[in-house]
Amino acid sequence: MLGLGAVTLSDPARGDLVVSVRHSGISTGTEKLFWSGDMPPFPGMGYPLVPGYEAAGEVVEAAADTGFTPGDMVFVPGANCYGDVKGLFGGASQRLVTAANRVVRIDRALGAEGALLALAATARHAMAGLDRQLPDLIVGHGVFGRLLARLTIAAGGPAPTVWEINGDRATGATGYTVLHPDADDRKDYACIYDATGDSHLLNTLISRLAKGGEIVLAGFYPEPLSFAFPPAFMREARFRIAAEWTRDDLIATRDLIDHGALSLSGLITHTQPASEAASAYQTAFEDPACLKMILNWENAA
Repeated sequence: MLGLGAVTLSDPARGDLVVSVRHSGISTGTEKLFWSGDMPPFPGMGYPLVPGYEAAGEVVEAAADTGFTPGDMVFVPGANCYGDVKGLFGGASQRLVTAANRVVRIDRALGAEGALLALAATARHAMAGLDRQLPDLIVGHGVFGRLLARLTIAAGGPAPTVWEINGDRATGATGYTVLHPDADDRKDYACIYDATGDSHLLNTLISRLAKGGEIVLAGFYPEPLSFAFPPAFMREARFRIAAEWTRDDLIATRDLIDHGALSLSGLITHTQPASEAASAYQTAFEDPACLKMILNWENAA
């Protein structure tokens, strides 16, 4: 059951901030697994819980040792400040308490787009670092796939091909091509990033690899992964798993946005008041036309 209710916040300690959340995003990856009951065991998991790891808001209390002042706009990747109610991930709240070293300052002008920083940082984490290839094929044209494509171009790489089977999500590309897989006959992709979390795609992706090619598993996969060995063997396929962002990713991605190298525009398709959270989550998880749902916590009851 999902609903909006009152919880008791922990008292702020040394090094903590109190943040008034303006906007929070709904994740159609991990949060959908909670909603459907398919989330596998996860550290800190239990019920009741406050979900959400995509929150942007204003600092309203800050100790002198934090380096923040009231009025600063920050991105908050969740919080665990609700007493007996678990904070996994704890960002979908009108007000929260968090350690100052977890948040990142953001430009007030970002507005609701500030809540997208974690997703953008996750895409950046998948691509950044030594010995990592940029994708020439991205599977899935949701928000995460779009961010991977935008970051590829921002990094100076050739425009990737993006696969999408849902017509509602095939539009909106800027500077790259979106194709249905059936319309693509290439079988020489050097690096394929999967942004879908679909556990059944590996054999299809392997069949499209060049020899020595790499598949990056950038989604979250609740089911066991398996693949036919002979085709992977013949291609000497490589597999890499990309985990969640680090604080360095958040800062680097924030800087890309601030300098105009990465745009978050056009990714938020739906916004609802937090008082309508139950219907907002249902829309986010069931309506394929909903790329990203944002909860507006301003004036929340």
